[in-house]
Amino acid sequence: MDVCIRKRVSPAIMVIIIFGIISMLGDMVYESARSANTQYLNLLGMSAFTVGVVFGMGELLGYALRLVAGVLSDKTGRPWVFMFVGYGMLAVVPLMGLTMSWNILIVLILMERMGKALRNPAKDTVLSCVAEKQVGVGTAFGIQEALDQVGAFIGPLVFTAIFYYAGKNGIPEYQLGYQTLIIPFALLMFFLFLAYRKVQREGLIPEVEKREYHKEKLKPIFWTYTVFAFFCTLGFVNFSTVGYHLKDSGIMSDGGITLLYAFAMLVDAIAALIVGKKYDKLKIKTGRKTGGILVLALVPLITLLLPILTLSDSVALVVVGMAVFGIIMGTHETVMRSAIADVTPFHKRGTGYGVFNASYGLALLGGAALMGLFYDMNQTGWIFAFALVAEAVAIVLFIKMDRMIKNGD
Repeated sequence: MDVCIRKRVSPAIMVIIIFGIISMLGDMVYESARSANTQYLNLLGMSAFTVGVVFGMGELLGYALRLVAGVLSDKTGRPWVFMFVGYGMLAVVPLMGLTMSWNILIVLILMERMGKALRNPAKDTVLSCVAEKQVGVGTAFGIQEALDQVGAFIGPLVFTAIFYYAGKNGIPEYQLGYQTLIIPFALLMFFLFLAYRKVQREGLIPEVEKREYHKEKLKPIFWTYTVFAFFCTLGFVNFSTVGYHLKDSGIMSDGGITLLYAFAMLVDAIAALIVGKKYDKLKIKTGRKTGGILVLALVPLITLLLPILTLSDSVALVVVGMAVFGIIMGTHETVMRSAIADVTPFHKRGTGYGVFNASYGLALLGGAALMGLFYDMNQTGWIFAFALVAEAVAIVLFIKMDRMIKNGD
């Protein structure tokens, strides 16, 4: 029976599933921490603005470094080195449970983001290459994101369970939650080694000829797409703002907030599978490699719902808002990553992912910091106005991008 199963499941599918498991375990580690970081820092006395800046700086650093990591991954042709070092840096998350020092916590939060920066361009390049001819990039990223979000759903439940069984949510409970995450981290490193052995043994990615790095160029549609994604993300209400609002206003308990985040990650997983499949179908329907990008048409519009729903005083509206949050995140993580593989040549793919993610991180920094500042000023209306302007620009850019796709640019 084992032989039959191996014959039915191609090596490419096996690697995609292993990558999904790696992402699932990674999300169990860092999304669990991210669901609790805001409240933990609040307990330690940080303001919403300071929290917003720290999280924004972390996102900027994490995404900006992807530009460097992506270029170096392309130039050296050694993506696995970046993956092993990047995933290895997740070890800092359990260490967060050993300190209450603001300075040390900030450094650890930034280091976790740096690790993600090092691994992601290389991981996305390898995954897209394995999937491109046999599975479909959108479907592959959809599967990976779905498993990824299963981890993001399970991870925050670590803190929820600890709060529930302890009957309180003080600093010791938060620290125990962080320390428990050493278990999924150890499993992650095992599966990463397994993926490396499988890809090398099956020869699933071609040898990268370094000279091709200098010959190939990023196309105009790549730059338009990157700016479009920037403005989509700039108006996106980050969970750092939502979590702070729920804690500050007392609308939900600490365990309720982490459970809500887990719910959003579950929605994200379902949305990723649906949107990833739709992305590949649109490519076939339009007969264009870039045709799948059209699935992003509604993203700027539904993003405008987030500040209205997630920053309200109604638990029901907040829950609906976090469902919308999950749908948007599933689309961002699946389609926005899949599209880079389709608008960049192979030998520039790491660079393309790096440039795109640096822009994405800059948008997260600007959005998180400004929305945190507006929240501190008691001006939630300004948050909506800011999101409205950002998404209006994104709509204009999408129209331009649509024309470029139809013209075959």
